[in-house]
Amino acid sequence: MFTIKLLLFIVPLVISSRIDQDNSSFDSVSPEPKSRFAMLDDVKILANGLLQLGHGLKDFVHKTKGQINDIFQKLNIFDQSFYDLSLQTSEIKEEEKELRRTTYKLQVKNEEVKNMSLELNSKLESLLEEKILLQQKVKYLEEQLTNLIQNQPETPEHPEVTSLKTFVEKQDNSIKDLLQTVKEQYKQLNQQHSQIKEIENQLRMTNIQEPTEISLSSKPRAPRTTPFLQLSEIRNVKHDGIPADCTTIYNRGEHISGMYAIRPSNSQVFHVYCDVISGSPWTLIQHRIDGSQNFNETWENYKYGFGRLDGEFWLGLEKIYSIVKQSNYVLRIELEDWKDNKHYIEYSFYLGNYETNYTLHVVKITGNVPNAIPENKDLVFSTWDHKAKGHFSCPESYSGGWWWHDECGENNLNGKYNKPRAKSKPDRRRGLSWKSQNGKLYSIKSTKMLIHPTDSESFE
Repeated sequence: MFTIKLLLFIVPLVISSRIDQDNSSFDSVSPEPKSRFAMLDDVKILANGLLQLGHGLKDFVHKTKGQINDIFQKLNIFDQSFYDLSLQTSEIKEEEKELRRTTYKLQVKNEEVKNMSLELNSKLESLLEEKILLQQKVKYLEEQLTNLIQNQPETPEHPEVTSLKTFVEKQDNSIKDLLQTVKEQYKQLNQQHSQIKEIENQLRMTNIQEPTEISLSSKPRAPRTTPFLQLSEIRNVKHDGIPADCTTIYNRGEHISGMYAIRPSNSQVFHVYCDVISGSPWTLIQHRIDGSQNFNETWENYKYGFGRLDGEFWLGLEKIYSIVKQSNYVLRIELEDWKDNKHYIEYSFYLGNYETNYTLHVVKITGNVPNAIPENKDLVFSTWDHKAKGHFSCPESYSGGWWWHDECGENNLNGKYNKPRAKSKPDRRRGLSWKSQNGKLYSIKSTKMLIHPTDSESFE
C-alpha cells in the first residue's frame, strides 16, 4: 500500500513537470536535445515507480496466499472435528438402542414374573380352600371320634382319621412352602421393578441430553453421577434370604473378607465390608488409610455414610444403629502409627438413635493401647453443621464429626488426615490422633472401627 501511495504521489509531480516544460517551450526556444533528455528522465521515474508497485503487489499476493492456506487448515480441522462428533453421536445412539433392548427384555421378564405370581396366588387360594374343607372334615371326624371314645373307650383310633391327619399335615407343609415361594417371587419382582425404573431413568436422561448437547456444544457428554457410597465387587450370599449382619454371613459358610449385602431387622438392604479377623467376622464401620477421602462432612453425610467400602469410608450412623440395635455388640478400634506400630482396644458399648444424637456409652474390655474415650458418659455425636447442646466448639476447632463430651479431647479418629512431618503439633491435635488419659499423643497413620455381636449366633 505504501508503494501505491508513493506512486500516486510521484506521477502527478512528473506530469506537472512535463506540462511546465511544454509551456516553457512556447516562451523561449530551447535546444532539441535538452528536451529529449528531460523526457527520458520522466520515463525512468515512471518505470521505477511501476517496478516498486510490482514488488508491492507481489508481497501482497504472498501474504494473501498465506492467509488462504491458514483458512484451508482451519477448515480441515473443523471437518475432522465434525467427523469425530458424528462418530460419537453414532455411539450414543447405539448405546441408547442397547438400553432400549435391555428395557424390553426386563419388561418381558417382569410380565413373566407377574404371571407366575398370579398363578401362585391362585394356587395358594385353592389350597387354602382345600385346607378349610379338610379342617372341617377333620373337625367332624374328631367329634365323631370323641363320641366313639366316650362310648367305647378301648376302641383303637380309626385308620381313616389317621390318614386324614397325615394328609392335612402334608397340605400344611405344602402351603408353607408355597407361601415361601410367593415371598421369594415377590422379592424378585421388586428387584426387577427397581431395575426397570433405573434403566428408564437412564433412557430419559439420554433422550434429554443428546439433542441439547449436540445442538449447543456439538460435543457428547457422559451422564454425570454422584456416588453416595461407591462399591466395587459385591459378594452375593444366597438369594433365599438376606442376612442380618456379617456373623450371619460367616455362619452360612462365607469365610472370606469382602463386601456383602445385609438387611438388619426393620431396615433396608445395604452393603457392608465384612472383615474376618482370626476366624471371627467383624463389620467394618470406619476405615482411614491414606487421606483420599475428606471426613470434614455434613451431619447428613455422617448420618447416611460416605466414601468407598474398598477404600476410606464412614458407614453411616443410621446403618450402624440398625445393626447394633439387634443385640449387644463389641466395638473394636485398630490403630497404626507412623512407625508401623499396631494397637487395638475393645469396648462394650451402647448407641442411641437419631433423637439422642446417636449418644454413645462405652466400657473398656481389653486392648494394648491406653484408653482415650471417656467411659460411662454421654458422648454426643456432632458435626460442624449439627452441634449438640453443650458441645458448640468441638466440631469447629476439630475437623470431622465425632462423639464429644463436656470438653474436646484429642482422640478424633474422623479428623483431618495429617502426615507427621508436614504439619505442626496443633494441627496434628486437630487431625487424626489418639490421646490417652495419661497424656500421651499418638499420631495415627491408619484406623479401623469394627463391631461384632457378643453372641455369635445368627440372627436368622
